[in-house]
Amino acid sequence: MEEIVGTSNRVLEIDLATGETQNISISDTDRSLYIGGKGTALKLLSERLKPGTDPLSPENVLVFTTGIYMGSGVPCSARFSAVTKSPQTGVMVSSSCGGPFGMALKTAGYDGLILRGKAKLPSYLVIDNGITMHSATHLQGMDTVQTQDTLKMPRTSGAVVIGPAGENLVKLANASSGHRFLGRGGIGAVLGSKNIKAIVAHGKKFKMKAKATETLKTLKKTGTKFINRNPVTGTEYRKLGTLSHVNKCNDAGILPVRNFTDGSHPEAHKVSGELYAEKYTTGHNTCKPCTILCGHKGEFNGKKMAIPEYESAGLLGPNLEVFDPVAIAEWNDLCGRLGLDTISTGSVLGWVMEATEKGLVKSELKFGHTENISEAITNIAYRRAFGNDMAEGVRTLSQKYGGEDFAIHVKGMEIAAYDPRGAWGQALGYAVANRGGCHLSAPVFSLEATMGYINPYTSMAKVTFTDYFENLFNAINAMHGCQFTSFAYMLEPFVAKNTPKFLLGLTMQIMPKVALALMDVSMYNKSFQSITGVKMSQKEMLEAGKRIHVLERYMNTLEGITAKDDTLPERMLNEARKSDTKKRMIPLDKMIKRYYKVKGFDENGIPTAKTLKKLQIEV
Repeated sequence: MEEIVGTSNRVLEIDLATGETQNISISDTDRSLYIGGKGTALKLLSERLKPGTDPLSPENVLVFTTGIYMGSGVPCSARFSAVTKSPQTGVMVSSSCGGPFGMALKTAGYDGLILRGKAKLPSYLVIDNGITMHSATHLQGMDTVQTQDTLKMPRTSGAVVIGPAGENLVKLANASSGHRFLGRGGIGAVLGSKNIKAIVAHGKKFKMKAKATETLKTLKKTGTKFINRNPVTGTEYRKLGTLSHVNKCNDAGILPVRNFTDGSHPEAHKVSGELYAEKYTTGHNTCKPCTILCGHKGEFNGKKMAIPEYESAGLLGPNLEVFDPVAIAEWNDLCGRLGLDTISTGSVLGWVMEATEKGLVKSELKFGHTENISEAITNIAYRRAFGNDMAEGVRTLSQKYGGEDFAIHVKGMEIAAYDPRGAWGQALGYAVANRGGCHLSAPVFSLEATMGYINPYTSMAKVTFTDYFENLFNAINAMHGCQFTSFAYMLEPFVAKNTPKFLLGLTMQIMPKVALALMDVSMYNKSFQSITGVKMSQKEMLEAGKRIHVLERYMNTLEGITAKDDTLPERMLNEARKSDTKKRMIPLDKMIKRYYKVKGFDENGIPTAKTLKKLQIEV
């Protein structure tokens, strides 16, 4: 097996209309500025996508990239990125996935894949010493599991596939790789619009080798030690998955209940990680390779299914006032097979239930009732009856039927399962997130609610942490590792580990810049440096993350995004949660003004020429 040292530096580009291909190289400058993964994908997209392009037209471009870590054995590094223009939001969307396609693509000798144009007929692509296109007529209509089974791939291969939702251009459609997903923003619909049912990569042709192998071995051992001893990554997620958040978020008042009218419910424990682990014989069901092991599966009435992630359970469960763990697992499985994003689907169902109560639409969906939900999910995927409207998402639904005051989205993307009225840093993170209602852009809720380091009901320090997390997580998604490693890599190094929690939390609250200066996240940049031989300090890594974020923001402004779009659903700004006796509301405007200054944006939320020049972003 041939070795590749550092990176193959080959990105495969195909015009689907003609079948013409070419190999693209990443310049040393761009590798330094944008690292890899999401960063490189975004740069490649910016050079090819014209502002105003219809996301479902042949002119849209879809870029897949692996990161520098892929194939290196760095803990939790089996991830790849997809970046395109979203048909759901009309702005840039990126997604990270831990399925087998990334490793197969990388070990087939490619760092990325660019899709342009549209295939004339339903097709699937095969990457194996180049790329070939094949008829996918026999795969049409199959769900994501059936499609991957029918492709009969060896274990050394991996695929990205879409289900019926992607074929039918549902705006909520995702893409599947193994049992993991490129969720959010309609990436599955973009593949469907290009007549691509699946992409298969045959890997294990090349072996990745680091420039500094001994240094990397030491770093991997340290990273594994940090992950194993951290209470979140080594215990909570490993035993319960992200459903360990349910009881914590319920206690903190940020669990979505009844289309986000409330943040807690006395029956929430019925859908907690603790209950699933106790009643449904759970085992691990993870990305491969993985050190944290947060993914789980269980047995339900003789059928093995994935244990829902917290986001899925929150939006398909308490958000609908449903506390039936089996029903939620079945809907989660159905969404996965049909190729639907669970967060957006749960939010759409919640909006329809409330709109039905208020007489805006007619449906058989009711809060607290499991009847008709499976049928509604299926109707969304196939655009049947009212499902055709539901397939567009809550923004379009509310614009057509009314009810914009309870349409829970940001920039057209339904928000994740953390009520920002109980976590004001997360409120800011949602409002300014580039891809819309995204909790992964700047997950400040972790400091506010699930770990309890800082006061959730103050604007103090929230701008600093939002900015920092945006920069850090863009860098992580470029290198490309799992964001969950940040719990360990931030909190397990010597200073943070040995500072009493109350003192570290106090420092975070009143002197956030000092607290961040104490945070040693150099595991990331040191691993990058040992693999590539390219020197990168922690400061340079965070600046690269900021560059990626600002480029994405600038591309969004070319699509019309301004300060008017950096807001929250009306419900979050004008209604208090029912259980909040203090009726606290989010001071969003004040935080956003400070955020723009920190980020180098003008008062309209547009990156200034000075900022773009400083970050070496070419416009």
